[in-house]
Amino acid sequence: MVGPEIERLIQLLSRLPGLGPRSARRAALRLVEKREALLIPLGQAMAEAAAKVRTCSTCGNFDTIDPCAVCADPRRDPALLCVVEDVAGLWAMERTGSFRGRYAVLGGLLSALDGIGPEDLGIESLVARAHAPAITEVILATPATVEGQTTAHYVAERLAGCGVTVSGLAHGVPVGGELDHLDDGTITAALRARRVF
Repeated sequence: MVGPEIERLIQLLSRLPGLGPRSARRAALRLVEKREALLIPLGQAMAEAAAKVRTCSTCGNFDTIDPCAVCADPRRDPALLCVVEDVAGLWAMERTGSFRGRYAVLGGLLSALDGIGPEDLGIESLVARAHAPAITEVILATPATVEGQTTAHYVAERLAGCGVTVSGLAHGVPVGGELDHLDDGTITAALRARRVF
């Protein structure tokens, strides 16, 4: 139905998260239809990002400078280190504007089923950073999944001899959440993490 160039565009787009074959076809059609306004600028932006974006050697964030803008910001609290699974987690934390410390990106989670062990993650560099005298607290911001909690417990054990406070994000009822719309695990976590008013 379409030429090999458009078919390749559809195949590549379908590899993106949230885009299946049908959505990829619609996106490709829109890009080709709006070639001047979308396709050409997108291609240029992607080429520029591929050439300039790198991984921060300190925290694992993506930026065009190394160390990244977050690590280089002198207004950040050097005593706080937030551990996240991936850059998406770092960006989610930054989006809130509520955390003003620094980060450590693990690059994944421990998973025996997927063959991901401690040596595959940035745990060694995290432990080395946690030994710095400036760091007083490490916040484990891993997902509330089996793999996320397994990783958090492993990291907490590894940080036990570093002389830092190890904390985790609270889990439970989201702001604006109604109990009858929540799953049993979320309600259970919220009940266990209850606080005094």
